[in-house]
Amino acid sequence: MAMDAERRQAELIGQFSAQAAALSSAPQLAALVLEATSHPALFAFSELLTLPALSKLAGTQYASSLDVLRLFAYGTLKDYKSNSGSLPALLPDQIRKLKQLSVLTLAESTKILPYDQLMQELDVSNVRELEDFLINECMYSGIVRGKLDQLRRCFEVQFAAGRDLTPDQLNNMIDTLSDWLGTSDSLLHQIQEKIKWADTMSEVNKKHQKEFEDRVEEAKKSIKKLNNLSRQTMTYGGMTTFSLNLEE
Repeated sequence: MAMDAERRQAELIGQFSAQAAALSSAPQLAALVLEATSHPALFAFSELLTLPALSKLAGTQYASSLDVLRLFAYGTLKDYKSNSGSLPALLPDQIRKLKQLSVLTLAESTKILPYDQLMQELDVSNVRELEDFLINECMYSGIVRGKLDQLRRCFEVQFAAGRDLTPDQLNNMIDTLSDWLGTSDSLLHQIQEKIKWADTMSEVNKKHQKEFEDRVEEAKKSIKKLNNLSRQTMTYGGMTTFSLNLEE
């Protein structure tokens, strides 16, 4: 299901990107932003922000459409309310989408979302309205999975789709991955050094083993020679004794 949702997001982003590339006027691009932020199945917007075509909105009377797109990429309903004076009024579909995105933002930091917090963040007046929204607009749409706990008055999040990363979050992630890569390189170097040491010790051990085996063989040969010499001496001694007996 997650792969299907990601594929659907990619398809929609591709469609809106192609449409934006074919448009030339600011009013048309502003209308495209409105359509994208109202679309019921689109929840990722940062890629649209990077489209060269949308830069045509800057410096025009439709420049606020870029702020709206940025709000949907990184912001929440609470952010919109705090900056409503500098942003155009949102349509009901946009408000619903911004509420959905707000739930995803809350789910990034904790998996237990108290009803009181959700009602405040989503501007919902009662529990029934909140639970209907979570069921119909969030769980049925596939962006979250979880359990409504009426006794504890909370929503237990089991899965939540990821939101667009802010530039700061992206930089932090790059720094984290760079640190991890550096640590991994250092660990790999240490492992390689240990392998070299082990190989060296293995060769030394083989050399010592060969020297020991050679000494053992030499000792065996020496013992064999001594045994042969002892037998010869005993034989010679017996013959001498026999000769003396004959003379007597």
